[in-house]
Amino acid sequence: MAHGLQIKDEDSGYNKNLFCIPKHYEEDLERVFIPHGLILDRTECLARDIMQDMGNHHIVALCVLKGGYRFFADLLDHIKALNQNGDKSVPITVDFVRIKSYCKDTCTEKISIVGEELSTLNGKNVLVVEDIIKTGRTMKALLSKLKDNEPKMVKVVSLLIKRIYRSPGYRPDYIGFEIPDKFVVGYALDYNEYFRDLNHICILKERAKEKYKS
Repeated sequence: MAHGLQIKDEDSGYNKNLFCIPKHYEEDLERVFIPHGLILDRTECLARDIMQDMGNHHIVALCVLKGGYRFFADLLDHIKALNQNGDKSVPITVDFVRIKSYCKDTCTEKISIVGEELSTLNGKNVLVVEDIIKTGRTMKALLSKLKDNEPKMVKVVSLLIKRIYRSPGYRPDYIGFEIPDKFVVGYALDYNEYFRDLNHICILKERAKEKYKS
């Protein structure tokens, strides 16, 4: 079973005054939960694990938009460095898919998958790159769609997974951080499209949800 770097329920993060926070978000954030430098360090470790497991064949890296784009770019930078400096070197191609299942912070029942023609993944080694997995329901839907197109191998890496009670228990192959059930934004994770331009992963104040709800 995959294990990420566990952040305990009682961990409250760091004083935001110790970090560079854009002024337009200063009043909206409680704390810095995962600093940018720690994200990058953990991403480098994930890249090594992925190359060790998948580094013998061409990899198609499939980015789940929009929230996954920062993690996707940094992960591929680390994989590219390993390709240039390591014993293994494999071609990496990229593709993108968007899964729509949320309206604001409330999960809706319908899941729609929008992206490239998934039939091109037939017979390929596919690495699905996701920003955060909560219940795992949307990822299971995507994996079901991918399976219909018969890729050779599918692995999933998620920067974050949330510990949610009564969740179906889905766990990806590679996990960056396992976090408590807190509402986090930053590093391309958004609330109603805001906060993607924040480097750190931060805890959002409750009153900020009202401010940015529309």
